[in-house]
Amino acid sequence: MTLNPARPSAGERPRAVCTCGCSTRARRYPSDTTDAEWQVLEPLLSPPACDRPGGGRPEKHHRRAIIDAIFYLVDNGIKWRAMPTDFPPWRTVYGFLARWHDDLTALTLTDRLREHVRHAAGRTATPTAGCVDSQSVHECAEGTVSRDSSGYDPYKRVNGRKRHIVVDTLGLLIAVHVTAANVQDRDGARPVVHQAALHGVQHIWADNGYHGDLIRWATDLDVSIEIVPRPTGGKGFQVLPRRWVVERTFAWLTRRRRCARDYERLPEHHETIIYWAAILQMARRHARTTTLDI
Repeated sequence: MTLNPARPSAGERPRAVCTCGCSTRARRYPSDTTDAEWQVLEPLLSPPACDRPGGGRPEKHHRRAIIDAIFYLVDNGIKWRAMPTDFPPWRTVYGFLARWHDDLTALTLTDRLREHVRHAAGRTATPTAGCVDSQSVHECAEGTVSRDSSGYDPYKRVNGRKRHIVVDTLGLLIAVHVTAANVQDRDGARPVVHQAALHGVQHIWADNGYHGDLIRWATDLDVSIEIVPRPTGGKGFQVLPRRWVVERTFAWLTRRRRCARDYERLPEHHETIIYWAAILQMARRHARTTTLDI
């Protein structure tokens, strides 16, 4: 299957021919997209600059190779400079990651994939309920995390950052916000609750850390927050009604080694990595559903 056509068809603008071999690279890594997954992802990507009214240079590398390289980074937790040579240069891949963060492509991909997965599961495309929680993550030992965006969480005994997420009732990511680990849950949750309200969420389940001002603040957004308490006298891990969904999502995220610790210099880039981890998981889930339907 040829990914980059050597000759453009009639009426199509000429495109640059890939010279690095990424268009015909073998799919050898577990994180590589299958043909079914690429058929899901390709229509959701924004068109290249050369196909927009403003124009631009044709892209030198095939986008499937760029996506595979991002998935490889997220899934295996490598350093940027350790990118395998059968992918495009790491600076090119990093440039696409940063560009797709700035133009909200990663966020759009997450939203569109979530809609497709919910539709395949027999749900409405827009969620009306969800769950919020936070997870403190150790920073890496290499000192890439800046001191002004890092903190110490005395409750979890974690020095690093804290990621706040809202998921729907299937555990699919809606919003993520990264703060220093010493930020209170009810303060760090405000951006994700606001973003969830923009997506149509009207009811959110939370734990005892979200008592107080957050509940009153959320009512102005027409969002009700319900606290799910732990059973009295219980010890150790317990499966809590509704709240187990977001805990499972954290388990999905930390399976990706780039998400097991915080390796990003900027909190915004850590948020982007979380979105790409969710994109990887939802693309595979949707591809399996589409294949089964066929």
